[in-house]
Amino acid sequence: MSRIGKKPIPIPGGVKVSVNARMVTTEGPAGKLSWTHRPEVSVQVNEAEKLVVVTRNNDSRLSRSLHGLTRNLIANMLMGCSKPFSKQLEVYGVGYGVQLKSKEFSVLCGRSHPVVFDVPEGVTVTVQTAQARGETEPARFTISGPDKQAVGEFAARVRRARPPEVYKGKGVRYAGEYIRRKAGKAFAGTATA
Repeated sequence: MSRIGKKPIPIPGGVKVSVNARMVTTEGPAGKLSWTHRPEVSVQVNEAEKLVVVTRNNDSRLSRSLHGLTRNLIANMLMGCSKPFSKQLEVYGVGYGVQLKSKEFSVLCGRSHPVVFDVPEGVTVTVQTAQARGETEPARFTISGPDKQAVGEFAARVRRARPPEVYKGKGVRYAGEYIRRKAGKAFAGTATA
């Protein structure tokens, strides 16, 4: 029995949930999301107790595996509509930086050209200005939105533009991410004959 799938999902204040056939729609102050769940599970909304309950139709292996997954995806939709998810990233390196022009986000990361990304619908990128962070600190930016999967996928795509390298730590990394550093080569010029 799925322990996660059995737990009812509380509906946060200010968020509306509706189920039409297999389409689950959530709407709140941070945005609107909709998702179609699999037919092996069913979703009911209890308006009186402000709960969403996910049940499975049978005890097949597929239904059991989809039970907890469906519950967590709906819980993430409810949380994202009440308060958006966010990922903070930093760009380390001399001459490295980021630029945001309307829906184009470009990363300057030691290549001959900037790596340009189209910002997906429903995802917002905010760049911290150089005056606010000081010139010696890394470039910082935040990716946020109500859809947890879209925010995480876009953050991972931006990080893949230049993953942090292990010798100097240059590259794009999540804020607070630990990069294990390696020592460089030792010079042999100090030995005497």
